[in-house]
Amino acid sequence: MQVNNRLFEIVYILMQKRKTTAKELADRFEVSTRTIYRDIETLSTANIPIYASKGKDGGIGLLDEYVLNKTILSEEEQNQILFALQGMKKVKGQDEKDILERLSILFNKKINDWIKIDFSNWGNVQEERFDIIKSAILNKQLVQFIYYNSNGEESKRIVEPLQIWFKDKSWYLVSYCKLKQDYRIFKIARIKDIKILQEHFERELPKEEKNEKHNFKIIELVLEINKAMTYRVYDEFESKEITKKEDGNFIVKVKYPENEWIYGYILSFGEYARVLNPGYAKNRIKDKLQRTLKNYL
Repeated sequence: MQVNNRLFEIVYILMQKRKTTAKELADRFEVSTRTIYRDIETLSTANIPIYASKGKDGGIGLLDEYVLNKTILSEEEQNQILFALQGMKKVKGQDEKDILERLSILFNKKINDWIKIDFSNWGNVQEERFDIIKSAILNKQLVQFIYYNSNGEESKRIVEPLQIWFKDKSWYLVSYCKLKQDYRIFKIARIKDIKILQEHFERELPKEEKNEKHNFKIIELVLEINKAMTYRVYDEFESKEITKKEDGNFIVKVKYPENEWIYGYILSFGEYARVLNPGYAKNRIKDKLQRTLKNYL
């Protein structure tokens, strides 16, 4: 462990325990007690109110009520850091939990539990998928998996995982697909048999505006949705995307990445929605309906 890291850890330990011994610290950091006493002297020289006392109740400690100098961060910045880490902790992360606890001690702040997120409906399998993808993104390693698109077609993919998105009640993996030689979005629930490969990559996710204009084909849809679907309109679209007509129906203008999912989504409204624009999307819906009808003839 580097000296600076060890010094920080010593201060952190003392802020938790208030008193320990040179031997305990030496054993923890696998150094000699002489090294620990040199560290204590270094901290004292840096105006950290640390002391060492002898005797039965002696030891190394900090003066009561000491907190680490926090002037580098404003009160608001400290709160924002704690709030962000708390949100990360809710998305299953022991590391984030440990950091949160340490910083709350260093800032001398009580953690207000301001957010609750429950992902229990994922089930253990999807949670495991999520952890594998998270690890691959952070370590910049390729992943391999079997994917089922919205038509139920199976394909084997090897991708460079770049980011996880949460959109419209579902989790998605944004990645560079080796098979398609392009950026692709995969719904995590449809990913099966995922594993991390040993190969690493250097690619970064392009800027958002580049994603929309170049890498992800965006379709601009104009839909008319019947008033019978009012609850879905308000549940699933932003108010700026909605215009209510005099007859109570809705005109919805949205932008989505164009893939099979979007056509399946439109069809999920059944008879209560129709595509007004673009024309080619309207024709795709017609074609899908005609092929579906053949299953019942």
